[in-house]
Amino acid sequence: MLDRLASAPAAAVDVVPTSGVGTGMTDPWTLIRRGTDPAGFAQDESLFALANGALGVRGGLEEGDSPSQASFLSAAWERTPIEYHERFPGFAAHTDTRIPVADATRIQLRLGDVPVRLAEGEWLDFERRLDLREGCYRRFLRWRSPAGETLEIEAERIVSLDEPGLLALRYRVRSVDYTGPVTLESAISTARDAAEQGDDPRIGTRLDGGLHTVDAAAEPDFAWVRQQTTHSGIRLACAQAHRAQDGGLDCHFANLAQHGVVHSYTGMLTPGQAVTLEKYVAYAWTEPHGDDADDALLARTRGILEAAAHLRYAGLLERQRQALAPLWDGADLAIDGDAATEQALRFNLFHLFQSSCRDGQGSAAAKGLTGEGYEGHYFWDAEAFILPVLATVAPELARGMLLYRHRILDRSRRHARELNHPRGALYAWRTISGDECSAYYPGGSAQYHINAAIAWAISLYVDASGDTDFLRDHGAEILFETARVWLDIGHFNARRGDAFCIHEVTGPDEYSALVDNNHYTNRMAQRHLRDAAATALWMAGAAPVEYGALCARIGLGEDEVAQWRRAAEAMYLPEDPRLGVFPQDDGFLDRPRLPDHLAAKPGDGKHPLLLRLHPLTIYRHQVCKQADTLLALMLAGDGVERAAKRRNFDYYESVTVHDSTLSASTFGVIAAEVGLAAKAWRYFQDSLRVDLDDSHGNAAHGVHMAAMAGSWLGLVWGFGGFRTIDGQPALAPRLPAAWHGYRFGLRWGCAQLRVEVDASGVRYTLLRGDTLAFRHDGREHTIHAGQTLRLPRADAIPNRRAPQPALQAVIFDLDGVIADTAVVHDAAWRRLAQEAGLPFDASIGERLKGVDRMGSLDILLERAGRAYSAEEKLALGERKNDYYREQIQRFGPDQLLPGARAAIAAVRAAGLKVGLASASRNAPLLLERLGVAHLFDYIVDAAHIQRSKPDPEIFLAAAAGLGVAPAACLGVEDAAAGVASIHAAGMAAVGIGQPSALAQAETVLPGLSAFRIEDFISSEEASRAASGEAASDIAT
Repeated sequence: MLDRLASAPAAAVDVVPTSGVGTGMTDPWTLIRRGTDPAGFAQDESLFALANGALGVRGGLEEGDSPSQASFLSAAWERTPIEYHERFPGFAAHTDTRIPVADATRIQLRLGDVPVRLAEGEWLDFERRLDLREGCYRRFLRWRSPAGETLEIEAERIVSLDEPGLLALRYRVRSVDYTGPVTLESAISTARDAAEQGDDPRIGTRLDGGLHTVDAAAEPDFAWVRQQTTHSGIRLACAQAHRAQDGGLDCHFANLAQHGVVHSYTGMLTPGQAVTLEKYVAYAWTEPHGDDADDALLARTRGILEAAAHLRYAGLLERQRQALAPLWDGADLAIDGDAATEQALRFNLFHLFQSSCRDGQGSAAAKGLTGEGYEGHYFWDAEAFILPVLATVAPELARGMLLYRHRILDRSRRHARELNHPRGALYAWRTISGDECSAYYPGGSAQYHINAAIAWAISLYVDASGDTDFLRDHGAEILFETARVWLDIGHFNARRGDAFCIHEVTGPDEYSALVDNNHYTNRMAQRHLRDAAATALWMAGAAPVEYGALCARIGLGEDEVAQWRRAAEAMYLPEDPRLGVFPQDDGFLDRPRLPDHLAAKPGDGKHPLLLRLHPLTIYRHQVCKQADTLLALMLAGDGVERAAKRRNFDYYESVTVHDSTLSASTFGVIAAEVGLAAKAWRYFQDSLRVDLDDSHGNAAHGVHMAAMAGSWLGLVWGFGGFRTIDGQPALAPRLPAAWHGYRFGLRWGCAQLRVEVDASGVRYTLLRGDTLAFRHDGREHTIHAGQTLRLPRADAIPNRRAPQPALQAVIFDLDGVIADTAVVHDAAWRRLAQEAGLPFDASIGERLKGVDRMGSLDILLERAGRAYSAEEKLALGERKNDYYREQIQRFGPDQLLPGARAAIAAVRAAGLKVGLASASRNAPLLLERLGVAHLFDYIVDAAHIQRSKPDPEIFLAAAAGLGVAPAACLGVEDAAAGVASIHAAGMAAVGIGQPSALAQAETVLPGLSAFRIEDFISSEEASRAASGEAASDIAT
């Protein structure tokens, strides 16, 4: 089935489906859009942009006049001074901004003397189409002029993957009912300036200087413009040439224009007749302040155009298909049962491939070469998200990205000196040239973890490719120089048992800044230091001459390498004893959570907190922009138990707002690992369609490269369970419920491994290479050329969906679970409200559920006409309690909810402990009246609980009272706040009630009559628990 899907795509539908599951009509190889609303054109220009790592061209209409249409060169950027009212030592001095260059996509039409203005006519049919096999953007327009003349315009283009400076177009105009002359004015336009920064700092800039035209010329066979930046010293030439097909067009004139140059071609049209023009565009450029002669630039463009004209458009298109074939061969992608998702994955991978630099002169920008978002800067996500995809699909691109980091190593050394580090290197947080471009150092230079991301990427690339030459010649120097900085910003803290602590840094979560012991930074620094020390040992043995020369050049001694090992072993990575989670930083868990009135309101769309709140307001709260601690567990968490990962997932999910498009993929990968299949799927879909659905509202500024990479990580690292363990690929594939099966490829050294997953299990086939050692679900296997191994899926192994220690206790809520006292509480509060003249309605009653007495009273008094003293509140609370106790005195076993006694008794019979976590201070009395008090081992005293649910305090108190680790407990609740409390305590949750209201619980039951303890423990565990043997076993 998977082979058939990959080789025989079905017909395409009108638009990309917005649902995750395809209908069987979607072509996974072709993206199609038919929108004609100009408001959506900027997004489409990003989606249909073409690039080759050096040149990027947005997908505008040749005869249109879009203000957002632009072309970019990765090498063309301008330098602008950063102005401060108060400047301190080490602040970034200037920013680099990638700016639009001369755009040669323009072809204006005239019918006779009348210009074709698309907005003035009628769009009868329109389609954009991106062919992912060929790397070709095609579009079709049937258009009727105001005079009633109908044309069909077909245009297609490629940005050559073989020639960095080449764009080729084929433009065809066919008459339906028009008779008369037609003119095609093919131009190079220099009118486009860089976008100015407005209220959204993610797009635009305050540019000082920019590109200006220094010369231009137009001849019948060759026209060109030359441009130069004001400050960065970059010069470029853009030239065009044409080929008219079938003799239907003649070059009427070549001339200078107000903004550029133009070739005018004329011909005649009659109904059914068409004219076709092939256009070839070449770019050449210098390095900053390069000494290339202007004539040499023009000669390079002429040579590119002559070679293109020789191949013609058809030949260039075939070469484009051949250039993409290795990508699709390495990806080896197929999804059985979801063509829409396969299409989206191919689309995302295509953009990663085409926008990543290939020559070591650049990396992968946040928006690739598809738009002006983030000024074209390179960030840490190039190494943390994009490179992990390319390393196993297109390793040559991963190598190019790392060569760029080596090329700017000297600038990174200088940046380290700016921050007072006497040796070593610190990479700039955002950059093009290598210099720091962030004016806000708490969210910029303080993100030292960029060094660790680059080091991690080097190790992954070398493991995946076997390219030890790169490690010897380039990678080792980066690893050593960047490792040195950790010893400067950290120290062995005697107050914490000589643990190595790192201070005043910012982690990936930019909603916390300048913190001590950011968990992500510390864990990744530990990996970095270990890898640097291991590389030093390897190089001393494998390349002693080169190692000695490198050590001499940078002044590295064995004592410093020993310090790296010592710091790594002593790295401070605490686990909070109460919550069982890794604190994001030293103060994170002490901060209050973000109040509702500061959080985003439903219906407001995706409006990040950073665009609404002052940074200090955000920093004071326990709120995450994106995955931070969880990302550490994804990239460097191979030594962390899955139960701990689950606790951290549950906790940090509750405080993360996902204002970054990077966040969803990490949550999805960890959700898959810890067995939360539904959440893994939801987060995967969020990452998959960030740009296709414009879920963050800024795809018009360019596509989100790292989020696109995150979707592939969601497939391979999430559902496929891929990690690197001890230099070997390790997999643990699972099957999403929405799919019948899926397949992906993995390039590892000289080997190509096919991974196929379906209902029957996992099939591994070695398509290339002699042999490959890998791990499947923790066990080592070796596969040989042409061999297929069949193994069970990770999610088909018993108990893998519940990565918790063997269950030792069940903790029940009372109201709505064991007995329905909610109506008694409601009646007591209603009676009190009536007597006190306070408003009371169903919405207030709902809010009181699960809240303790005084907290409930505060809710009741919110709409009171006056303030109440503490003494008055206490009296009101006691009066309500008297009403409640009066009612429960009449309770008996008949008031137990169906199945309650049997469920509790079954838990005890299985040898498990039983606890009660109720906010009611009358819980002991009520259990006595119900006749079940003797079945409980521990009842939390609600009088000692200070924080109401969803805080985990009451469930943690129950676990402590039972003498059981929270992770070995199962919580049973009937309210969403209670389920959140259970999860925050690091426990699994059973919800009692409606699934729609309790969607976050692992299991939802209509009542305890449906509760079977056998569903949560195996019969073997039950017998061992009964004999007290299972206290510390970990479920596998």
